[in-house]
Amino acid sequence: MPKTDSLIIIPARMAATRLPGKPLALINDEPMIVHVWKRACQSEAGPVIVACGDIEIKETIEKYGGKAILTDPSLPSGSDRVWSAAEIYDPGGKFNIIVNVQGDQPTLDPKHISKTIDALRDSNSNMSTLITPINNQDEINDPSVIKVAIDFQENTNVATALYFSRNPIPYGEGPLYHHVGIYGFTRASLKKFVSIKPSELEKRERLEQLRALTNGFKISAYLVDHSPPSVDTPEDLERVRTILENN
Repeated sequence: MPKTDSLIIIPARMAATRLPGKPLALINDEPMIVHVWKRACQSEAGPVIVACGDIEIKETIEKYGGKAILTDPSLPSGSDRVWSAAEIYDPGGKFNIIVNVQGDQPTLDPKHISKTIDALRDSNSNMSTLITPINNQDEINDPSVIKVAIDFQENTNVATALYFSRNPIPYGEGPLYHHVGIYGFTRASLKKFVSIKPSELEKRERLEQLRALTNGFKISAYLVDHSPPSVDTPEDLERVRTILENN
């Protein structure tokens, strides 16, 4: 049954730096944003809306029968776009949990949305996210692979994230974890988050989640066994086309 206090929002805009227009890039004859929207709907975790920075994305989602909200194209981040869409869609505050699903992960596992919600609902946290073990040596020093310092206790799959970095953390022997780009917020936490100026650590690492940590937010992370590839470059796009064509 859907978790009726949860709202799933997918922010999307055309002006991506490395792959302009990527929400409408075709994969198996359907735009990428449609793939993400369909998978989010399959989670049955709550209503799914697309927060659009451009009218073309809105028209595309509506053509497929989805709900889309046009947001101010000048908003600085996906989180700002999510909050703007939440206020428009739910001005009365019915939904207590808001999930930010990245619009560039067309192979998203629908179950990951529910796990993000569970990590937030079952903890005393402001935010939740997902992480997965790093098993590929090439990812360890790749700055595009975000690492998480976290301390899992025995027989648990949810713990508090201590820090996020583009560098390998923590130092020494032991497992390393890759951050999966999906966030759950309590409604109050998201409202507070978008009102805070970016922190110096956030600007230095270019990681939004550090704004939360430096302002006292608690972020719970749920351990999953894989991460969906993000599409940031033409090469990434070809990779996910191959994945979805073969499935």
